[in-house]
Amino acid sequence: GCGAVLLTQSVQAQSIGWRSATFAAVDDSWTLNADFDVELSTRMEEALGNGVALYFLVEFELTRPRWYWLDERVLSERLTLRIGYQPLLRQYRLSSGALYRNFSSLSEALQELGRIRGWQVAERDRLKSGEPYKAFVRMRLDSSQLPRLMQVGPGAARDWNLQSDWQRFAVSPVPVEGAVK
Repeated sequence: GCGAVLLTQSVQAQSIGWRSATFAAVDDSWTLNADFDVELSTRMEEALGNGVALYFLVEFELTRPRWYWLDERVLSERLTLRIGYQPLLRQYRLSSGALYRNFSSLSEALQELGRIRGWQVAERDRLKSGEPYKAFVRMRLDSSQLPRLMQVGPGAARDWNLQSDWQRFAVSPVPVEGAVK
């Protein structure tokens, strides 16, 4: 009885689940929208509350199948997102580059962290019209950005391992009417 309750609490959900992704041509570029469900472990939440920022990487790869060899990697992009806590303001800050937003609760910040919108991953002419491609996307905690003391020690690899599976979907750019080939 009691041992099972303790076990379930220590294995508390820490996961990144994948919900959806779309890859589309918008103006002069290819953009990715993706949705992830991000759940932190109690230890991650405590670290965040103690002023340790957590960095997340969204990784995107595009390959083109080749019948005579391994698939050709057409592009590989990374987006870095940072979530931190500001105790004086009692707010969570989600940032990407110079852009940031503040949130009053961790759940709001995590919900927004999992919403990738309008990420420009390639110029429009980078993909050949009518060619089949395979797109791959995932999100993970970048544990290399953690303070050194948190990266080593018993259980460190397990405690700070948080990532979604690679999600794969097919992409086939269609010719744009009136476009010059």
